Amino acid sequence: MAINNTYDEQAVTKAIAEALENFYGSLIVKIDGLDIKKVMKRKNPYLYRAKAMESASEIVESVLSAFVSSSEETIFGNCFFEPIAIAASGGNKALAEGIDLMIQDNENNVIYAVAVKSGPSVFNADSKKRQEQNFTAASKLAQQAKARYEAYIGYCYGKKKESGRGKPKMYQELAGKKFWAELTGDEEFYKKIITFMGTMPEQYVASYKESYNKAANRLLREFATDFCKEDGSIDWEKLVEFNSGD
Repeated sequence: MAINNTYDEQAVTKAIAEALENFYGSLIVKIDGLDIKKVMKRKNPYLYRAKAMESASEIVESVLSAFVSSSEETIFGNCFFEPIAIAASGGNKALAEGIDLMIQDNENNVIYAVAVKSGPSVFNADSKKRQEQNFTAASKLAQQAKARYEAYIGYCYGKKKESGRGKPKMYQELAGKKFWAELTGDEEFYKKIITFMGTMPEQYVASYKESYNKAANRLLREFATDFCKEDGSIDWEKLVEFNSGD
């Protein structure tokens, strides 16, 4: 039996629209705030030299591309899936620490606590232990309400192997199709998320590209000013000293 056997398609579509707006808005703010010195402080100048990069534009493109790739994954995970899970399940954003979604089924007297995660590779031993502690703390709310308590970690994409070893867990782990089906009662919901997006992403492409291109031009100018010689060649000693010197 699924946690929820029906969902409001309009509410889900609205949640997706707001999530996309937040994703692109946050990503563009990040790109607009890029500063070449702050970026190069965290980069490995020896790697660029080892790859025989002699063009400032080549380094800047590598830096910018890596930054966007890392940032977009984090931002997307933080702003996209949780509101969709809330809308799809008919539940509420949880107030308990480490729990993203609470669903109260009054008919069956059950409280569901769900930690919404992007993909199945987000935990290490310490973070998994903290998640278990958060589930334990949230279970006290169900005890006070004299309700049955069920806890889930939901991975919004990917697959998760079920482990048959070790002591029984106080929570279930569901990934991809299984997670969304549990929330909605719809075996095809994980595919429908793509359908519900429709053409919404396309409306943000122009502003994203504009921000990206401006950042590329700005960072190239800054890099040339700070780390290139008069003849235009890269001043590797200056770059390494900036990155690793006193």
